[in-house]
Amino acid sequence: MALLISLGTLRARSVEPTIAELKARVSSTELRDRPKLCVQIAERQLQETDRLYTASDDQKGVVALDDVVTYSELARDYAIQSHKYQKQAEIAVRGMTRKISDIMHTLPQAEQVPLQKALSRLQRVRDDLLSAMFSKGNK
Repeated sequence: MALLISLGTLRARSVEPTIAELKARVSSTELRDRPKLCVQIAERQLQETDRLYTASDDQKGVVALDDVVTYSELARDYAIQSHKYQKQAEIAVRGMTRKISDIMHTLPQAEQVPLQKALSRLQRVRDDLLSAMFSKGNK
């Protein structure tokens, strides 16, 4: 039984697309599906960011962190344009800000600057999504 579960897990991992494959899909995906895809990329890159910072590979961590912010901003833009996935994107970005904050608090002050900048940009993403969801007179 445990062998079957292990094989199922391995099969699921091998089917899961890489981050590069997900990024390549964004431009060919329908507008209404792009926010979800961008959030997925951002969340996967956040896992990579955490792994890299834990391994003290800050330079590569910053590159992955830039992708987190970039794809969160794209998710915001596509969600606002399509009027789809706004709430889910805001919730996902809120979770990402918590995780980045957790990573930041494990680092010395001097190494926190890229994370602080990312948090600031992600807060703007959340604010924009909330404004779009709760704007007056647009319903």
